[in-house]
Amino acid sequence: MRRIALGALGGLALALSGVAAVPASSADAPGVDEIAKTANIRHLANVPKQGDFATEAAFGTDLAFKGKYAIAGNYEGFVIYDISRPDKPKIVSQVRCVGAQNDVSVAGNLLFLSTDSSRSDDSCQSTPKPVTDPTAWEGIKIFDISDVRNPRYIKSVETDCGSHTHTLVPGKGKDRDSVYVYVSSYLLGPSSVGPDCQYEFDQISIIKVPLKKPTQAEVVAEPVLFPDGGNPGDEDTTPTTGCHDITVYPKKNLAAGACMGDGVLMDISDPVAPKVIDIVRDDENFAFWHSATFNNAGNKVVFTDELGGGAGATCNPAVGPEKGADAIYDIVGKGDKRKLVFRSYFKIPRTNADTENCVAHNGSLIPVKGKDIMVQAWYQGGISVWDFTDSRRPKEIAWFERGPLSDDRLILGGSWSAYYYNGHIYSSDIQKGLDVLQIKDKRTDKAERVKLDVLNVQTQPDYFD
Repeated sequence: MRRIALGALGGLALALSGVAAVPASSADAPGVDEIAKTANIRHLANVPKQGDFATEAAFGTDLAFKGKYAIAGNYEGFVIYDISRPDKPKIVSQVRCVGAQNDVSVAGNLLFLSTDSSRSDDSCQSTPKPVTDPTAWEGIKIFDISDVRNPRYIKSVETDCGSHTHTLVPGKGKDRDSVYVYVSSYLLGPSSVGPDCQYEFDQISIIKVPLKKPTQAEVVAEPVLFPDGGNPGDEDTTPTTGCHDITVYPKKNLAAGACMGDGVLMDISDPVAPKVIDIVRDDENFAFWHSATFNNAGNKVVFTDELGGGAGATCNPAVGPEKGADAIYDIVGKGDKRKLVFRSYFKIPRTNADTENCVAHNGSLIPVKGKDIMVQAWYQGGISVWDFTDSRRPKEIAWFERGPLSDDRLILGGSWSAYYYNGHIYSSDIQKGLDVLQIKDKRTDKAERVKLDVLNVQTQPDYFD
């Protein structure tokens, strides 16, 4: 947990039809463990964390989907759920493999797991080790999940500075039987520096995985995205020393990097040599560029600012509506001359309690043709569904939230990731486990027709191809 300061958790008045009244102050917000929501959201199910995964320190993390299964990361390992009946999800298997933050993705029968904590070795029984120890291990673990009830750990690949998050890029042409793993890692200060993780760390690691021979997976490139060092940062902005998250849109040969002090647009026509097209900064309002979402047309990007690393109460009037928010950018121009042009911010308009960590976090598109609508996690700020079709005037159309976990102390909690998959919203809650919700609204109902066989949100599909 060497990067807890900003990155270990990611690492936060409506007048619309169907939207309930917004609490005017934290005093009007739901009480401890109470639920508040709009009328167009149904809460179908919750599966609490269990066993070794049920402690307060066992944070639930990211989600991936394959067929009738949802896979949720946890600082203790990962959980596979059967979601064939979304109103009655069931745990199929739970694999203990400690190593923050255990973000997950799937390709075929392979599951990829990110380890971003310095470990004694690459096993699932490893113990913590100082980052300065040259024998310490961090990187990507690969499991065979052809038998979902008995996943098998088959391969590890060590990467410089570990793997905070990762993104899958499918191979094309002669490489169609391979997948490339973009590994994002970064430094937050002197305590993060180790033998393989030193300033200036401005690169990503790219692993090639032959899907039929995954034990041959290896690092094939380490491109430097910021040869000039990136954003130097200041008292309000994190300096760029790597990337937190990269979202790719393979159909468009595009990637959007959320890289601490910089937002980046890249051409990934050659997956082992991503080319930076444009870089943007927001030194006034963005503290930590955390994640990115393209619209389906591939002409907009929503970047998130994880102000305070997800650990702070930032959804209040003192912080305001432009910090810890989303920023919507249009992509204008063509080819290598494309530019990211800022249009507006979006932040949930509800005031949260001082004991609730709340900031913009992970979300996905809700596939409505001709519209740009997404669902998004806001930690203890809950889950928001919002429309950015007009990138200058985003608007919320639905929301769900629980009250704080405690009245007297801030317990890290809330929705880490909220994603739409085959007609339902699935949320990985840091403390509460898996939530399943359904939105019933004429603005989103057509999305139920779109069915996928697999979804890794950081590898965006073309929903209408």
